[in-house]
Amino acid sequence: MRTESDKAVSWRIAVLADTHDHYPPDLPGRLRAADEIWHLGDVCSPSVLAAFEQLGLPLRVVLGNCDWHSGWPRELRVRHGGMRFLLVHAPPARTPRETDVVLHGHTHRPRDETDPHGVRWLNPGCISRPRSGVPPSFAWLDIRSDRLDWRIVPL
Repeated sequence: MRTESDKAVSWRIAVLADTHDHYPPDLPGRLRAADEIWHLGDVCSPSVLAAFEQLGLPLRVVLGNCDWHSGWPRELRVRHGGMRFLLVHAPPARTPRETDVVLHGHTHRPRDETDPHGVRWLNPGCISRPRSGVPPSFAWLDIRSDRLDWRIVPL
């Protein structure tokens, strides 16, 4: 397994949000290339994660406003490649301190913006109920040293 001390390594993270108990049957297979899976809340029933857990990849999940499992944290702070990530369901009202990238769900719309403080805000869109005419989606987050690439994948 890769370690944070190995700065030359790259990380490929599959980022999901707002599954609301549903996802396309082929989605778990599409995520096999990931090093980790991050789910940004509104899983609803924890049993929905079974197919993702069977991949044997680290799975990080934060609590959404529709989740039935209170054991998940409301937020997670993760470091990869020298970057500081905040994983939450609903986007915070203010720019969080000591954070380079905020990953959130809740709005059901993809997002890639950098605020005036230099913090990047990312949303993979929604797996089950997208809004604003966009298709359902997830995202790939590729981290290499101090650089990241974000790609939305329509489903």
